[in-house]
Amino acid sequence: MAGSSRSVAVFGAGYIGLVTAACFAQLGHRVTVRDIQPERIRLLRAGDVPIYEPGLGDMLAQNKERLVYTLDAAEAVAEAEVAYICVDTPPTASGDADLSRVWAVIDALRGASHLAAVVVKSTVPVGTGSRVRAALDEAGLERVGYASNPEFTAEGRAVEDFLRPDRIVIGTADEATAALLTDLHAGIDGPVQRMDVASAEMVKLASNALLATKITFINESATVCEATGADVTRVADAVGLDHRLGRHFLNAGLGYGGSCFPKDSRALRAMASNTGYSFQLLNAVIEVNDLQPRRAVQRLKAELGTLNQRRIALLGMTFKPGTDDMREAPSTVLASRLLAEGATLTCWDPVARPADAAPWNAAERHPTVAEAVTHADAAVLVTEWPELREVDWEAVRDLMRTPLLFDGRNTLDPAALARVGFICMSVGRATARPRRASGSE
Repeated sequence: MAGSSRSVAVFGAGYIGLVTAACFAQLGHRVTVRDIQPERIRLLRAGDVPIYEPGLGDMLAQNKERLVYTLDAAEAVAEAEVAYICVDTPPTASGDADLSRVWAVIDALRGASHLAAVVVKSTVPVGTGSRVRAALDEAGLERVGYASNPEFTAEGRAVEDFLRPDRIVIGTADEATAALLTDLHAGIDGPVQRMDVASAEMVKLASNALLATKITFINESATVCEATGADVTRVADAVGLDHRLGRHFLNAGLGYGGSCFPKDSRALRAMASNTGYSFQLLNAVIEVNDLQPRRAVQRLKAELGTLNQRRIALLGMTFKPGTDDMREAPSTVLASRLLAEGATLTCWDPVARPADAAPWNAAERHPTVAEAVTHADAAVLVTEWPELREVDWEAVRDLMRTPLLFDGRNTLDPAALARVGFICMSVGRATARPRRASGSE
């Protein structure tokens, strides 16, 4: 049974903020979204969505009567009971989280003593909550509750993850605030885990670091498979049948990327280092992931002899399918390394929005796979977009100068590609090569 309708202010109209706002509106709450980027607010007011996230645009449109977009912090909280902080916390040079946007929101809440609670959904270091609590008290908001309510939504399926979560984590020392947030999530089928603020902050960092470790482990295993003749996909399938382990995140590839895994792993490592502890496992996870796309470049170079003046097509640019997010995408490392080796680049992606900066300003962007691979010496499948499964690879072969495909996500059938004339390299599997036609004597 759904709880009562509440008035919610959401600070931040990015991937987390917009999904949070849309889903709370779907649950029947009145939501005001505040962002500091005028163009983003203009687009939202016009009915456009400034980010690509499946299902988000439809949900915002369906609930437009319960949604307001503003640049004004005072307007956002004027009638709000709860203020959600969903701003970005990018890494600093030291690897710590940059909390400047969080503190800017806290400062903007001065005088909003009518609020029942301030909630941080942004990923922050453990211990941030006590500092925020002190800042709220100093701002005259000592009667306003505080909670950590970390997000566990994956880009590409964020709406689904919000409405049908594995768990809802609420960290607070205040029973009234815990009850309020539980009521705010009424209608969502997912277990509520109540705990202290520090534990809630740690849950998010630990979850992402563990998932990053699982990805890195299968990538390390893939390297051993390449050296021994084993097939990492068969290994992962069998390992994943163990109920203690599961198959999720056991897909060898070019490494993890995006806004969460790299940032959160480094943040947890930095947080540990700041206490005098070296998180050695995370050190290895981060190092291996940084090397993964570079290994692909070296394997291409070994196959082609040289990358200088070679034309390489990158198929997929975003860090994963289902999103336009280019943050920490392995494609950026690939592109930078290939250019450094003297290659020329073409690329294709259905929704990516790369910055007009290096390395992407040196690459040719094409609207179709066929155009991207024309006259290429090699193509690299970087992002496992479903469209790539539907490509007529036999036709693609005839467009390329050299029929060489590096399947960086083990998405395609290497034997099938070899039958139509491709040399198919992949991660943790033997390179498949076309059979030579046997001649008669």
